[in-house]
Amino acid sequence: MNKSVSLEYANAYSEVLEVLKNMPTIDINKVPKNMIEMFKNNCNKLHDFRYDSKKKFDEQNISKRAKLILAILFRNYWATPYQKEIIIARQNFEREKIEIQKQEKYNINNIFDKNALKKDINKEELNITKYKKSKFSRIIDKIKSLFCKGK
Repeated sequence: MNKSVSLEYANAYSEVLEVLKNMPTIDINKVPKNMIEMFKNNCNKLHDFRYDSKKKFDEQNISKRAKLILAILFRNYWATPYQKEIIIARQNFEREKIEIQKQEKYNINNIFDKNALKKDINKEELNITKYKKSKFSRIIDKIKSLFCKGK
């Protein structure tokens, strides 16, 4: 395992390699050799993951990171042009949805919206208590005022 790669990625690469071992050679050959080499060089050889070909893909104990890597491999190398088009359209839709949510959340017009501020601030928080001097401070002030009158 390469020290510059996090354990999460190293484990994911191990899982991806295990899944690739169970795929047809024709599909594996579509993935660039340098990418497979990168997986091999950076995988965690101690990570114990076995792909059970009797189970469906969703039933496997594959990490989210490995699933993402496999999804990218599918999109880039195994998907038909139609599947690729649908995947890219969905990704763009999700990105746009997230961008719209960010724009609404951080909209400059909403930041200074008085109604929004009223909703966020309770009236109880706005109660301002009048500052009162302590008894000791008032006594000191009274004594000082007696001395100042004499001058």
